Amino acid sequence: MAVREWSGHRAPSVPSGSVVYAIGDIHGETVKLDRLHRQILADAERRPAHRRVAVYLGDYIDRGPDSAGAVDRLIADTLPQFERVFLMGNHEDFLRQFLEHAGSMSTWFFNGGMRTLESYDVDVPGHDPSLADSRRVRREFASLLPATHRRFFEALTLYHVEGDYLFVHAGVRPGRPIDAQSPADLLWIRDDFLDSETDHGRIVVHGHTPRDAVEIRPNRIGIDTGAVYGGRLTALVLEGTQRAFLQV
Repeated sequence: MAVREWSGHRAPSVPSGSVVYAIGDIHGETVKLDRLHRQILADAERRPAHRRVAVYLGDYIDRGPDSAGAVDRLIADTLPQFERVFLMGNHEDFLRQFLEHAGSMSTWFFNGGMRTLESYDVDVPGHDPSLADSRRVRREFASLLPATHRRFFEALTLYHVEGDYLFVHAGVRPGRPIDAQSPADLLWIRDDFLDSETDHGRIVVHGHTPRDAVEIRPNRIGIDTGAVYGGRLTALVLEGTQRAFLQV
């Protein structure tokens, strides 16, 4: 599906000779991720671009069936000859906080973290966080988390720019330049960003807030289409001034 949409004086674009794929929230849906990667590879073969970029918008883990497997796929060279950018989502922030502070366990558990711990074979008695010793669980998780996965989580970045597009997990605080944005807003913001008609200087491509379909607004494009809730996993394709979408 190809789409052109822009309210300004010229169409937004990515750098000449580049094709950019932005991938929405995965949440442990490894089967969908594998299928989307195959679509991306096939699509890229049909394009003349000499530079291929994949930008993942965060929330790779939690809620879904195979968080550890999803991270395996992201670490592996599943998109050869692509530049790959991995943004941090609020769920990766939950994981990082838990590795530092066992006291954050219950918040993470009730936001889908239990499924992540299960995927790494961490033992939680009765699968009930109220029965678990948070410090023991943190120690066990830290020991079972592969070093490659830990380095992956530690290296995640908060935003990425390609031409006239800004890629973030959740959105931006309207009226603030990107270098003045707080990490909390980039990872968590919803209504103040989603309801805003402010020109952010670039088109903001984001996930975080699931919808039944892609959301295209003059100042933003939301591509979390609820893969973990039975919806589809979406990739936005940007080449020149053209937009398209791949979905599985």
